[in-house]
Amino acid sequence: MSLIDGISIGFAAMRANKMRSLLTMLGIIIGIASVLAMIAIGDGAKEVVLQDAQKLGGANQFTIYRRSSEKLGKHRIPIRTKEYLNYGDVLAIEADCPAVSEVTPRIRDWKGVLMQAEGGGETRAGYNGVDPSFMTAMDWKLYEGRFITDEDVKNATRICVLGQEVATDLFGSRSPLGKEIKIARKVKYYDHSGKRRSRRITDRFTVVGTMMPRGRSLRFGWSFDAMAFFPISTIQERFTGNDRIQEIVVYANNVNVVPQAVREVKEVIRSRHNGEDKFVKFYEMRKGIRQLEKISKMIKIALGSIAGFSLLVGGIGIMNMMLVAVTERTREIGLRKALGAKPFDIMIQFLIESVAMCAVGGIIGICLGIFIGEGMSVLAVKIAKIVPEWPSVISTQWVLFSVLFSAAIGISFGLYPAIKASMLSPIEALRKE
Repeated sequence: MSLIDGISIGFAAMRANKMRSLLTMLGIIIGIASVLAMIAIGDGAKEVVLQDAQKLGGANQFTIYRRSSEKLGKHRIPIRTKEYLNYGDVLAIEADCPAVSEVTPRIRDWKGVLMQAEGGGETRAGYNGVDPSFMTAMDWKLYEGRFITDEDVKNATRICVLGQEVATDLFGSRSPLGKEIKIARKVKYYDHSGKRRSRRITDRFTVVGTMMPRGRSLRFGWSFDAMAFFPISTIQERFTGNDRIQEIVVYANNVNVVPQAVREVKEVIRSRHNGEDKFVKFYEMRKGIRQLEKISKMIKIALGSIAGFSLLVGGIGIMNMMLVAVTERTREIGLRKALGAKPFDIMIQFLIESVAMCAVGGIIGICLGIFIGEGMSVLAVKIAKIVPEWPSVISTQWVLFSVLFSAAIGISFGLYPAIKASMLSPIEALRKE
């Protein structure tokens, strides 16, 4: 018997018992749909995590910052050192670390300062002292104007670039280019009698550019859109009063070489700071992402296992129906054998019928899974309300896997009924009423 004949007979059998075939396929349909929907949502969560990391500069970055204490057992002890990060460290890392693509020094204040615009707008926003490499490393585009230049850093110019939220809060729909903003902050000092006091200082800066919207971080809850950016030397001269750099963000050539880049940077830090590196701490973005990916993977495994039970139940249903079909069509089997059909032909006939049923169930399950995945992604956005969009990611490999798995179930659970049919004696089969 040819393959086409077997497929034709299989579909004819399904059409003859439409309701029974549909109910039998239900387990396969639900199982495949559940697996695909869970994978789609899980991979969508991974995509959300990667997009969130991209808002902060990408997974190939790590941050070096000075720390004042270290943990020793259950206690924290102060690190007694006069070493600190400076711009020379930035230049040395750029020159001596082959695995590093970009280095961005930063002096930041997330709490924010009071900013007032020329014309009356007012807001409290954070600031970041950076150099020209910041925009390139972050892969961030300008909305209008220009970014900080090397000349700005060299001359500590009193200019700034605004994130989109700050620009809107201060100037509304008007262009802020060329306008001045005032920054009011409190400075603490000791008077001639040794008493600690504070006074309000106001600085003026000219807006030279604004950035494209970037979005709020899910992990940390803040946004670069709500910040103003100044030349790092201007912050050192007018805000901190020293040449120290709070943190250095290093970008590796790619995610895979981050460990190598960390080793190279540590070597540079030790060589420039009398063999010391305990005064700095390294935070790798990829480690935080991996933790979230592990959670996502565990969720997918748990939900996928539950869906797998549906497939198992569906497979048992297929076997049960095929056994019933063998019993119902005993005389047909006997007649075929009497006309010269070999046991192998009979076995292939029922096996193809089983595979065809599972394949049809798998295709319906794939369509239903894609639909459910899209629906769950919309529901996730409405329930969680933490992201504007939750993608439903259906990969080709999982669709292909679903089809092959459906066929495998058809073969596995249809093999026993097919073998049983092929072993029937033609004489005994023809006697069957």
